[in-house]
Amino acid sequence: MATVLSSNDSFASLRIPDFRYFVMNSFLITATLLIQEVVLGYELYKMTHDPLALGLVGLAEAIPFIALSLFGGHLADRRDKKRILQWSLLVITLGSVILYFMFQPVVVSRLSQTAQLATIYGVLMLIGTAKGFYSPASSSLKPFLVPRELYANSATWYSSFWQVGAITGPGVAGFLYSGLGFDNTLLVVIALQIVCFVLITMVSRRPVPVSDAPVLGFRESLKEGFQFVFNTPIVLYAISLDLFSVLFGGVVAILPVFAEDILKVGAEGLGVLRAAPSVGAVLTLAYMTKRPPTDHAWRNMLLAVAGFGVATIIFSQSTNFYLSVLMLALTGAFDSVSVIIRQTIMQIFPPDHLRGRVAAVNGIFVSSSNEIGAFESGLMARLLGTTPSVLVGGIFTLVALGYIYTRSKNLFSVKLN
Repeated sequence: MATVLSSNDSFASLRIPDFRYFVMNSFLITATLLIQEVVLGYELYKMTHDPLALGLVGLAEAIPFIALSLFGGHLADRRDKKRILQWSLLVITLGSVILYFMFQPVVVSRLSQTAQLATIYGVLMLIGTAKGFYSPASSSLKPFLVPRELYANSATWYSSFWQVGAITGPGVAGFLYSGLGFDNTLLVVIALQIVCFVLITMVSRRPVPVSDAPVLGFRESLKEGFQFVFNTPIVLYAISLDLFSVLFGGVVAILPVFAEDILKVGAEGLGVLRAAPSVGAVLTLAYMTKRPPTDHAWRNMLLAVAGFGVATIIFSQSTNFYLSVLMLALTGAFDSVSVIIRQTIMQIFPPDHLRGRVAAVNGIFVSSSNEIGAFESGLMARLLGTTPSVLVGGIFTLVALGYIYTRSKNLFSVKLN
């Protein structure tokens, strides 16, 4: 007998096997990529002592991601999403394998620092390329795994698993680095990425959505996706808020500088700092499984971004490790509120045949805020100094929020339930 699912059941989405495999993969791929990112960032800073080298990590991933994600979205709307995810995971794993062999003593001893950096950034570009296909395929597959009445519930659980991965990855990265070394930590990453491939393989294939609209060429197809985003204010302003808040207010990329030079807490402290936003997010998400923020959604989103900006400003001025951890946890808590609302919007409003392209446009905004934001953080830290650059970023977040508030007052009446 089929299981009867109720939108009042907090665990409804998790009772669907395909969704369970999907979110378990989300947890693991997030954790593994963050483990790799943390240890690679720490290794880079030890090699160069240059915050810009950390910022270039984000730029190296962002360039191919932004260049290819629109095509990835176009492909996700017309091809088997599961197959795209499988191939993307294989390429991501290949990147980790290359890093592992590059850092073997027999190889690294023959490479200059310039050659080592070129290889690292080249591998990051390869991973960014894979993400350009993985991200829109993953985002556009998710709504097909649960019924429409469970969209908000599934968005909460998906974000929860993602955030737990975002806690686990940085939280264990410093200890793995200290206990196993850089190259053996990469072996752990590779093994977990193989598990991710198995989990995606266990998800049932979904048919490609069929639309009555005429088949469009690539350029017209992308234009249709952009037009939907820019003609749907709640979608446009939701992803714009994420863009501006993380682009200006994000501090994750330069946390190695805080850990090493300002707070002086080393690799283990860096792991705690990196995990703190996700700890705050998971605690908030656990609460939101019972009390989702989709009532008065737009008001809640604006308040959350305001809280994110204020916590960032306080973090920039802190020289106390525990206060810094608390402020980072608050940024994660506030960000999780906006993530739930934005993901629910992204599941409710786009039609099925446009999901891949809308997800790709959203992915460009997210990548711009995360990866290019990481580059901006590194560049501004070099130009202004680490602390002033974070302070200015927090202030810019609040300025951008004020502008979007003046443009979006009519969205306060929109209901997502």
